[in-house]
Amino acid sequence: MRKRLRKPIKKEKDFSDKILKILAQSPNKGFNYKQIGAKLEVDDTQSRNQIIKDLKLLAAAKKIIETEPGKYLVKAISQDYYEGTIDMTGRKTAYFICPDFEEDVFIPTNNLNRALDKDKVKVYVYNRRKGKRPEGEVIEVVERAKTDFVGVIDIQKNFAFVSTANPKMYTDIFIPKDKIGEAEQGDVVLVHIEDWPKRADSPFGKVIKVLGKPGEHDTEIHAILAEYGLPAEFPIEVETFAQKIDTTIQESEIAKRRDMRDTLTFTIDPKDAKDFDDALSFKKLDNGNFEIGVHIADVSYYLEEGTILDDEAYQRATSVYLVDRVVPMLPEVLSNFACSLRPQEEKYTFSAIFELDAKAKVINQWFGRTVIFSDQRFAYEEAQYIIETKDNTIPIATSITGSSYVVADEIVEATLKLDQLAKILRRNRMNEGAISFDKVEVKFNLDQEGEPEGVYFKIAKDANHLIEEFMLLANRKVAEFIGKQKKTFVYRIHDEPNEDKLIAMQNVIAKFGYKIDFRNKGDISKSLNALMEEVSGKKEQNLIDTLAIRSMSKAKYSTENIGHYGLAFDYYSHFTSPIRRYPDVMVHRLLQYYLDGGKSVDEETYETKCLHSSTMEGLATNAERDSIKYMQVKYMQNHEDQEFLGVISGVTEWGIYVEIIENKCEGMVRIRDIKEDYYTFDEKQYALVGATSHDLLQLGDEIYVKVKNADLVKKQLDFNFIRRNN
Repeated sequence: MRKRLRKPIKKEKDFSDKILKILAQSPNKGFNYKQIGAKLEVDDTQSRNQIIKDLKLLAAAKKIIETEPGKYLVKAISQDYYEGTIDMTGRKTAYFICPDFEEDVFIPTNNLNRALDKDKVKVYVYNRRKGKRPEGEVIEVVERAKTDFVGVIDIQKNFAFVSTANPKMYTDIFIPKDKIGEAEQGDVVLVHIEDWPKRADSPFGKVIKVLGKPGEHDTEIHAILAEYGLPAEFPIEVETFAQKIDTTIQESEIAKRRDMRDTLTFTIDPKDAKDFDDALSFKKLDNGNFEIGVHIADVSYYLEEGTILDDEAYQRATSVYLVDRVVPMLPEVLSNFACSLRPQEEKYTFSAIFELDAKAKVINQWFGRTVIFSDQRFAYEEAQYIIETKDNTIPIATSITGSSYVVADEIVEATLKLDQLAKILRRNRMNEGAISFDKVEVKFNLDQEGEPEGVYFKIAKDANHLIEEFMLLANRKVAEFIGKQKKTFVYRIHDEPNEDKLIAMQNVIAKFGYKIDFRNKGDISKSLNALMEEVSGKKEQNLIDTLAIRSMSKAKYSTENIGHYGLAFDYYSHFTSPIRRYPDVMVHRLLQYYLDGGKSVDEETYETKCLHSSTMEGLATNAERDSIKYMQVKYMQNHEDQEFLGVISGVTEWGIYVEIIENKCEGMVRIRDIKEDYYTFDEKQYALVGATSHDLLQLGDEIYVKVKNADLVKKQLDFNFIRRNN
């Protein structure tokens, strides 16, 4: 007798998660089982019965409330709903960053529900107790991180779309015909997102500015600024206000200040600098000690609180140093003239004056407003020449004047003594656990049209360290002076490094034979310094410098002092660059207010200002980095036929990143473009492995490459693999 086949038992559906989502999307509206069924687009009896059952179970579990018979509301505060930030990947998925979770919550593409990168969102989290990686769905966009985007416009008959080069922006922006403005097909434009209707695939926006044609130099630089919401010029009313400020030096004002015009004073700056923030004065005292004055442009004298000029400076918070231009925090009349400590001119300054003994120990200190006269302007190269040769004749090859000239003996003597003292200060800092990051800076020689003619590296030498040490001394002592009075102040803080990032860095540098000592905080800093010294001048230096900097916490501004890990200071602030940083202006104002006997100011007000300043600093840094990438791509575009020797700086499943040794330009060689073997990515070895030869392509290997594609808009380089360097 044949066995009767059993009908498979139909598994009951569980609608719990979907019900919670529906209720959460309308938290103030009650739903019955029919309305939920309609939302879920189910109308069969079994599904409806399951919905009724799930509603009762959720109510019993106190996840939802039965407000009247058969009507349900989501609980006002549910343990499965969280607020946090979206961090988009380049693959149209995201992670939800929230302090309530040790690991970030994965958000699949179809659960993003119109959230964009860095938006503040409310998320429903699944899999919290099932031992799986938590996943979430965006229930509400609480606050957009940004609504203005840069992209290229594609104009159709009745509408247009704008697509961005940002890999984290996963959607294009729909532009109705009447909101295209003056834009023409293919223009680079700045658009503002006005709305994102529920059933629309793309957000709706309007063109607010036409930036130019893709690939044109000015277009791309303005696009970088616009992408980060940074201004390209000052509003006319701010320029007019600045022009009307009386910048003459008045006897009545001098009388209120410490007069230091007769003390030997000079500046040391980059050769192309126009805004001279700081000057040093030097005097040998009768007791054998030295009086060193750190004199900083007295910006707060001209920049009055509550004016449109001050509002503009606060909004900008920092100058932006792009590859071919500076976008200043203050209009030129102040930044390059009135406040700039130019040679042979009297200037108002805010000063930190120290008496140092021969061992660079601070014996006395004084803070206050001064007037100075700068006797000499040096470029770093000229001061370096004096330090290296002890010669007082600057040769034509080094001189910024275009001809050879003789430096006064007293200035040579002062420079050499300041160098000695700076070296002691630096040595003491390192012994205290400070970390030395002398990362190589990439600079370009540009022609008159802004085209790159060559690349050079900026390396910090003794003259740079001389200025750095005295600026650090002033910043530290100002912060300590107020900090010990327990009054609200603006600190520059730096937390300890992230251990996970250090471990990840250790895994990479181990491939080069290096290691980090994790035993304690002091060992980490000593170990990092030893590493920096060991890699100096080697092909992997830039890679390891970059990894080390990324493993560090980000320095930021705060009223809450936790010290500065990287500098090994208990107190640290920014006092020395008020022409280009707004926090320094705040420090000057607070210092003078407290010197005048003022009571502690409101901490919350200044913490808000600190947060804004840190945010703007981050945007400026990103814009600066993008402008360098742009110029590197442009430079390589002009060298497409040339072979370059590079070092592998990254390995991924889709290819290798290669940094060219002679110019630090980085690009990608895709796996499919490596023809000598069939390569696959081995995660354990962090390398590409050849299927036939079993040869490895790994971090630090040298290979020859040629430019395959240079994309100015995306700021990306693709290379062709030529051969290994044997």
